[in-house]
Amino acid sequence: MKFVLMISDFMIPLVFVLIIGYGLLKDVKVYDVFIIGAKEGFKIVLQIMPTLIGLMVAVGILRASGFLDFLTDILTPITSKVKFPSELVPIALMRTISSSATTGLILDLFKTHGPDSLIGRMTSIMMGCTETVFYTLSVYFMTVKIKKTRYTLTGALLVSLAGIIASVIITYRIFGT
Repeated sequence: MKFVLMISDFMIPLVFVLIIGYGLLKDVKVYDVFIIGAKEGFKIVLQIMPTLIGLMVAVGILRASGFLDFLTDILTPITSKVKFPSELVPIALMRTISSSATTGLILDLFKTHGPDSLIGRMTSIMMGCTETVFYTLSVYFMTVKIKKTRYTLTGALLVSLAGIIASVIITYRIFGT
């Protein structure tokens, strides 16, 4: 295990050295190309900044307003029938919007139930089976200026739902009741 940890500590610096070395072998002005890429990256950050701010404000409003708790209370009768812990409803909803907001909710859940509880494990698996759909679509589509998303949103939400269902099934299969 120590060997694996040692290798993982050196992987990122090794990748940088390999990229720089390859660029130098190909007579590429590595630093100049890096600066050009950094300038383009900064322009993209400025383009997507309004979207990011809008998402952060929306997430803050949802958390502070108590809407997530209200929605959890409404959906508890349905979630209990399918053995989905109602505590995970806010996490499942927020995961489609913001990974960092979801992480905050997860930390609160871990403090209450513990990361090794059934709910904690289900949450961890859910995070691996789902994606921040609205964030990803808004940032990437805005960057490449796609206006008509066609079926992308519907497909992404269905895949996230499948990931949530898979996380429940996997957790119960591996860790029991």
